[in-house]
Amino acid sequence: MRERKEEDEAGNDGARGFRRSIELLSSLISLSHTTKVFQVKWQLIRTKLEQLYSGLTASQDSDFSENSSIRGLISAVISTTEECQDLARRCVDLTYSGKLLMQSDLDVIAAKFEAHVKSLSSFYTNGILTHGYALVVSRPGPAASRDDMKFYIRDLFTRLKIGDSGMTSEALKELNEFLHDDDKYVRIVAETPDILALLPNFLESSNTVVQGKSAETVSLIAGFDSFKGLLVGNGVVSSLIRVLENGNEFGKENAARGLQKLTENSDNAWSVSAHGGVTVLLRICDSGSSNSKLIGPSCGVLRNLAGVDEIKKFMVEEGAVSTFIRLLTWRDEAIQIRAIEFLQTLVSGDEAVRQMVVRDGGIQSLLRVLDPNCSYSSKTREITLRAIESFSMSSTNSVNVLLGLGFLDRVLFFLRNGEVSTQELAIKMAFRLCRVSEETKKAMGEAGFMSELVKLLDAKSFQIRDMAAEALTSLISIPRNRKKFVQEDSNIVRVLQLLDPDEEKPSNRQLLLSMISSLTNSSSGRKKIAASGYVKTLEKLAETEVPEAKRIVRKLSQNRFRSLFNIIWH
Repeated sequence: MRERKEEDEAGNDGARGFRRSIELLSSLISLSHTTKVFQVKWQLIRTKLEQLYSGLTASQDSDFSENSSIRGLISAVISTTEECQDLARRCVDLTYSGKLLMQSDLDVIAAKFEAHVKSLSSFYTNGILTHGYALVVSRPGPAASRDDMKFYIRDLFTRLKIGDSGMTSEALKELNEFLHDDDKYVRIVAETPDILALLPNFLESSNTVVQGKSAETVSLIAGFDSFKGLLVGNGVVSSLIRVLENGNEFGKENAARGLQKLTENSDNAWSVSAHGGVTVLLRICDSGSSNSKLIGPSCGVLRNLAGVDEIKKFMVEEGAVSTFIRLLTWRDEAIQIRAIEFLQTLVSGDEAVRQMVVRDGGIQSLLRVLDPNCSYSSKTREITLRAIESFSMSSTNSVNVLLGLGFLDRVLFFLRNGEVSTQELAIKMAFRLCRVSEETKKAMGEAGFMSELVKLLDAKSFQIRDMAAEALTSLISIPRNRKKFVQEDSNIVRVLQLLDPDEEKPSNRQLLLSMISSLTNSSSGRKKIAASGYVKTLEKLAETEVPEAKRIVRKLSQNRFRSLFNIIWH
């Protein structure tokens, strides 16, 4: 009974001492903010005070009667805190005897607090203290001061540093919620170097929950250019790569997102490569995983890295081309777009890689995206058309591959049915195809391109109008196409209508006149123009000193004179 009474008294004394230590620490933290001298040293001391405050607060429901070491720590904290309060008051009142002596006293007190923090941390590590019913600092509201926010972050830091995996996981969760709320919170965390220094350790944790949440923290901070260097400097790259290898799905997704953001700065590309990241990322993309949240950012990282020639060469050697051609067949359009963008980066300025993409079936995979019977967004189809242009339009052999796969039908479909942005790309493609060969022009004429291009001569978009006129002019330079064009009266009439000088001057008038001039090279063309009823339109333009119109009128006049002469002769 006597022993029981002594234990209760010891527990009560311990609890009172514990409450006393928390009150003193809180008071000293507030007092330290009012000091105007030795700011750097007081900042260091305040950091230790906040760590102690958070650590002790988190364990205030523990039974202090069972361990004399804890009671000894509480007693030492109270003594050091009271000693520091005296120093703080003298700094506030400027009543200290000398700067050097005060600096020395502050260094000594900081060392004492650091020893207390280490002791408290060891109690948590050894399971002597637990945080089962921890009372922690309340999260500051949106209108809170910067000091309140920093104090809250320090509390989180203490729980991260001294807690077990459960406390660490919870603190990381709170930290990430805090970072999601507002950019200014990210800045406060990034300005707390102790937290950044802890992140690689958490990424290396055997606890996959801690791994994943710390990877999320890195990903959030990495979204700010000014803090990427701090993260890389603290060694997070190698740790993120290990999470990609060994973490759970949540951790891998966040690690990939973090690396994607970090490698937007090309200076960090070598760091990823040096730690084996390229191989790991390629393995993920080639794994056949259906997790688009992991595959997508992994593709993004590789695309960022491909901007470095040496790394790009290594990727090609490791089979990146075939891996990403397979990704072109994914149902997820976001993955397809990433794969297309990556392949375009690989092909840029490298003819050998371009040929490899064509040879390994990249064109066939892209053409599936353009299939009218498949459902794809306009954005995906626009990106696909641009990719085909970069992969295939610079080589006659590649163009022949395209044509053999029915590419003309795809282009014609988007000329007829595409949205404005897709139409522009289809017209651009049509114009480039016109330059390939005479045979290609003939094939386009037979396919029905000319009538569609005529419809676009007065499109709202200046760019579409001009490209349509250029492509059409090129097509009717072929006699067979010209004959086919003239057979449809509406074609010539529509072009002549657009030349009416009484209407607003079309931006492509010179191209339209070139087209009419080309048509006058055939007798059937001259006859159709003469019979159209729009000869006066050309004469009006000739009267306004338009050279091309004058030449056309002269040709038509010569034709009429010859016809009249033939009638008289006969």
